[in-house]
Amino acid sequence: MENFTLRQFRYFDALVRHRHFGRAAEACAISQPALSVQIKDLEATLGVTLFDRSARQIRLTAFGEEFALRVRNILRSVDELGDLARAARARFPGRLRIGVIPTIAPYLLPTLIGNLNRTHPGLDFHVRETLTQRLIEELSEGRLDAAIVALPISEPSLTEIPLASEKLLLVRPHADAAKPVPDRDDLRKMRLLLLEEGHCFRDQALSFCNIRSAMPRDGLDGSSLSTLVQMVGAGIGVTLIPQMAVPVETRSANVCVARFADPQPARTLGMVWRRTNPLADQLSQIAEVVRESADTVCQAQPAGPVTPA
Repeated sequence: MENFTLRQFRYFDALVRHRHFGRAAEACAISQPALSVQIKDLEATLGVTLFDRSARQIRLTAFGEEFALRVRNILRSVDELGDLARAARARFPGRLRIGVIPTIAPYLLPTLIGNLNRTHPGLDFHVRETLTQRLIEELSEGRLDAAIVALPISEPSLTEIPLASEKLLLVRPHADAAKPVPDRDDLRKMRLLLLEEGHCFRDQALSFCNIRSAMPRDGLDGSSLSTLVQMVGAGIGVTLIPQMAVPVETRSANVCVARFADPQPARTLGMVWRRTNPLADQLSQIAEVVRESADTVCQAQPAGPVTPA
């Protein structure tokens, strides 16, 4: 057992995440044969098989599943040691690994990165855009330092910092601009276009309309807000988008935008990170830059007029 190395643990963890020797080797910047040798040496040291190689896909054995959890905790603790040392020296990390959900990233990041370059010159900013659930998993595994998401997350292991609130607006075909703005009861009778399953923004739209996610719908789902808005412009239905997305997504679509009557639907933007992260003070500084950036973006004027309720 004394022959374990952190390098072996990192190679093993990469193979667990990628489930492919070639991709894992690429992620670790080594050759595939070298990775295979290290995994075999690790199994020899343990005296137990970690992967079932008989299947077409690489699968963990029962022991491998348990071992992977322990290894991930060890690697996360080791990574936090470096953060702890930097925090003790009151230095900001040279690299910031931050995740952002797709309904925020395209609209916030240009302003945020510009502001971070101004307030924290030299910061190596790594961005990961994916769905909320995946971001939470990667935070828990120590592969991200923080994430910008829609709150609440309600995960006990994470610190949540609310930063901004933005309205959700109705996007309709341009021909409907003169029509009254529908209330949520009327909206349920319309063809409502939503993001596909897994997007938290989908759940927020369904919640506003008081529609159960499991109910059958005749609407069409899209993978991005851009797709939904273009579908609306083609006359297929209506959709909801966050305020920060309006200037970008409506500028080239034959649509109109309307506000709902009060109380208007809204979402809360925030930042989350592990409670055990030693860089909490530094991440709080970043959160303030995110707050400033979100305020700027949410106040941007839309491409066309917004019809009041």
